[in-house]
Amino acid sequence: MSSILYGLVIIVMLSSVDGNIQLNSFDPSFGKAVQPQSVGSPWPMPQVITTTPVTCKLTDQSSFRFYQKTAVSCPVLAQALVRYKEIVFSQLPKPLAKQSEKKQEVTDEAPLPLTGLAVSITDCSELYPSLESLENYTLEVGGNDAVLTAHSAWGALRGLETFSQIVYQSAGSLVVNKTSIVDFPRFAHRGYLVDSSRHFLPVGKLLQFLDAMAYNKMNVFHWHIVDDQSFPYESTTFPYMSEKGAFMSSYVYSQQDVLNVINYARDRGIRVIPEFDTPGHTQSWGSVPNLLTPCADKTGKPTGSYGPVNPMLNSTYDFLAKFFKEIASVFPDQYIHLGGDEVNFACWKSNKDIQAFMTQMGYGQNYSQLEGYYEQRFLDIVEGLKVQPLVWQEVVDNGVKVDIETVVHVWKTPWQSELFNVTKKGYKSLISAPWYLNAAGVSPYRQDWRSIYSVEPLKFNGTQAQKDLVFGGEACMWGEYVDATNLMQRSWPRGCAVAERLWSAETVHDVGKAAPRIAEQRCRMLKRGLQAEPVTGPGFCDVPLGP
Repeated sequence: MSSILYGLVIIVMLSSVDGNIQLNSFDPSFGKAVQPQSVGSPWPMPQVITTTPVTCKLTDQSSFRFYQKTAVSCPVLAQALVRYKEIVFSQLPKPLAKQSEKKQEVTDEAPLPLTGLAVSITDCSELYPSLESLENYTLEVGGNDAVLTAHSAWGALRGLETFSQIVYQSAGSLVVNKTSIVDFPRFAHRGYLVDSSRHFLPVGKLLQFLDAMAYNKMNVFHWHIVDDQSFPYESTTFPYMSEKGAFMSSYVYSQQDVLNVINYARDRGIRVIPEFDTPGHTQSWGSVPNLLTPCADKTGKPTGSYGPVNPMLNSTYDFLAKFFKEIASVFPDQYIHLGGDEVNFACWKSNKDIQAFMTQMGYGQNYSQLEGYYEQRFLDIVEGLKVQPLVWQEVVDNGVKVDIETVVHVWKTPWQSELFNVTKKGYKSLISAPWYLNAAGVSPYRQDWRSIYSVEPLKFNGTQAQKDLVFGGEACMWGEYVDATNLMQRSWPRGCAVAERLWSAETVHDVGKAAPRIAEQRCRMLKRGLQAEPVTGPGFCDVPLGP
């Protein structure tokens, strides 16, 4: 989407970005094979970057200024300037962070002094980022002050992240190569799904995850907040749902918790899209009277178990209207993910009342039509709330006629044919099928980030008009075997591979060139306090790992 706005560009990568290697791949003095690692290389790779061997030395932390050059009032940017100054200077050991006046090694050319980063934006009217928000920026490093220019605060945030990455430590000081960058995302939607239902994830862990997303320029936190296993969302309209549906009373996200996540994400230019999946994946919703379908055995006797949401009762839609009115008021994003996947028809088939309803409606034994009846009534409710729905692909695969503005989320394989079919029908689409990262990375001998990185989202047999409908994608971290103890490690830095694929130009796809850069990005995340696991083979990060 954004590439249409800004046109085609050529990436210029000089040796100081792609070839500046900190570690040799083989050190004969020790006989150790280690993973090469770049120095001061940004991740994801900007659209256009020109850098030179000329270095600029940052003055000490007390005198170096991160400041807004324009008079536009912007609290998000003001907070970010403070935050990123701390991030940049945290690269130095603590005593040096306060006074980085250690004598520079003698070189042929003394580094130029760099006294500050001046940030200019023209607009700060958006309270929250949206799909239409502009994230483009330019960055010029050289002279007394580096200059970052962006249309919006969201673009400035991306530029601040890039600046923090191209600064590196040398001889006890912080330096940065003289560099010019013009940058913008290839895709407008660059998301990560996190599942907090199968295992409850503490708010602090979610905030850490948002930091990791910001460090990789991802901009959509897809919060799969509830599912069959638990209902940890505290509803003000139906408080008994979490009281009876959560694992335990302390494993619930209060309204304040949700607001904290939304605002923390906003301050990092990240949208929060909640998912409340129906009519399947709703076993934890059973506290709502008559919402779920009673199942029966072959004789018609109730089994005591329940299936998907009961689609034949008007009370179902009365409940949905009230509940999703609350959701639309709590979450500020214009999109809500409504699920719609993996609806098991067995319980519907066993229920005599449902069977009679099927006959009355003329559906015969086509339970996909019953699902379509539910989805159509439900989507009408949501659209009446002035929000735009996202649905998993089964909704349209099963022939439901949904509004053309509905976004279809592709998660099944082969994803190429699925994307073709969805876009052929004219629907805007997101792709996640090749990026189910919870199911990958289990072998310590496989660098699966390489296959993750190699996915080209638009490599399917469709017209250009069809490909223009694919406006992004998401990595997914489902929670069956993921909780607070391994969420960060399993998600990162393999999620970095998805981030670069969705931000950088299509021509940036060389795995060999990416390897030293993703190794540096992993070390960068460790230095910032995030437990990202190694993905590129033997090597090390100059980071204390514990006592």
